[in-house]
Amino acid sequence: MAAKEITITSFQTRDVRFPTSLDKTGSDAMNAAGDYSAAYCILETDSEFTGHGMTFTIGRGNDLVCSAISHLASRILSLPLSSLVGPNFGRTWRHLVNDSQLRWIGPEKGVIHLALGAVVNALWDLWAKTLRKPVWRVVADMTPAEFVSCIDFRYITDAITPEEALSLLESMQSGKAARIAEAERNQAVPAYTTSAGWLGYNEDKMRRLLKETISQGYKHFKLKVGGSLSEDIRRLSIAREILGSPEQSDNILMVDANQIWSVPEAISHMTSLAQFQPWFIEEPTSPDDILGHLAIKNALKPYGIKVATGEMCQNRVMFKQFLMSGAIDICQIDACRLGGVNEVLAVLLMAKKYGVPIVPHSGGVGLPEYTQHLSTIDYVVVSGQKSVLEYVDHLHEHFVNPSVIEKGYYVTPKEPGYSVQMREESMERYEYPGVEGRSWWRTEEARGILEGEKI
Repeated sequence: MAAKEITITSFQTRDVRFPTSLDKTGSDAMNAAGDYSAAYCILETDSEFTGHGMTFTIGRGNDLVCSAISHLASRILSLPLSSLVGPNFGRTWRHLVNDSQLRWIGPEKGVIHLALGAVVNALWDLWAKTLRKPVWRVVADMTPAEFVSCIDFRYITDAITPEEALSLLESMQSGKAARIAEAERNQAVPAYTTSAGWLGYNEDKMRRLLKETISQGYKHFKLKVGGSLSEDIRRLSIAREILGSPEQSDNILMVDANQIWSVPEAISHMTSLAQFQPWFIEEPTSPDDILGHLAIKNALKPYGIKVATGEMCQNRVMFKQFLMSGAIDICQIDACRLGGVNEVLAVLLMAKKYGVPIVPHSGGVGLPEYTQHLSTIDYVVVSGQKSVLEYVDHLHEHFVNPSVIEKGYYVTPKEPGYSVQMREESMERYEYPGVEGRSWWRTEEARGILEGEKI
């Protein structure tokens, strides 16, 4: 007896904001006080299954993304799931980005593209649930041809063609079963931590968190930089005191400037911080400045400092340019700034071709839940190389299947879906502006944040 066809009947959007600005979680050189937020999409069907997707923001403007989600989700209403996914997924992706009126205000970038990520990821979540598999396993079980069919190659065939992609994936079939087995033993995705690194944390908190994370098995630690040079030197001195030098231990230090510098400033500042021997500097300048990243990379190469970027890279076309020009050493995909899993798969293939390791951006609500799947896909299916994945230890309690770290590794997702289904009580509690008597944003405690927005 054939399985019943599932049709998408309706959708919801939810504006969910967590008041992380109260304790400076997420504070960096560019973002002093953000409220980690989710522009949330729920696809409803005529079955037991629902699809959940979200895009991460840091507060104000989250409502704009929710509005854009409504415009995009309406384009797949009343359609059977089977017509949207599987061998049709690449066509579906192009259908969603091809609304000419929406493209005019955001041609594969900006608010529209953020919303696209939420809708597309909700489709992947729904499809994976119907298959009773986690998203990473859905992709791992695909043939190379099925993988390639998920991707819209428009604008990137000068970097990689469908034929090249197919050949690359076929070459990675050898050893794939062993890598899947390793993933099932929770040994596919080593984690790194930013938990101690926020600029708003005082010295005592920073010391305590660094020591705690070492005891939890972490070997990679990222700190925010981009304040005054003297303050950065002070904080990195503390980090090296606790972590040890590269000659003394195998602990690895990374730094992140969150776009605060011009190109000359980035070179000057990082030359002064070279004494602390960081593995890479993340987002040293404008995320749109490909030539600037190349100049910084060339200037820092003699110091052994690599350049990483990608969390604000808005589409596969920009990644194509970063990779083809050799402007970055580390490729930092973002699960929702790109247009969902499909566009991420395109970037994974390009990074593999150009020999640049994938280290996803994962420092936000829901991002570790998402990116654990993407790093697993990269290792098992595309690159065959393990790379670290960021983990920030907060807000996971709001998800039905939160990401978990054991012995310095992500526990590979086993539950069906894309792991970002949020608890209903959390959505209701932190929905903005929310319902009086239910939402935190209607309480006296929220007034400080709300009044601060008016200044």
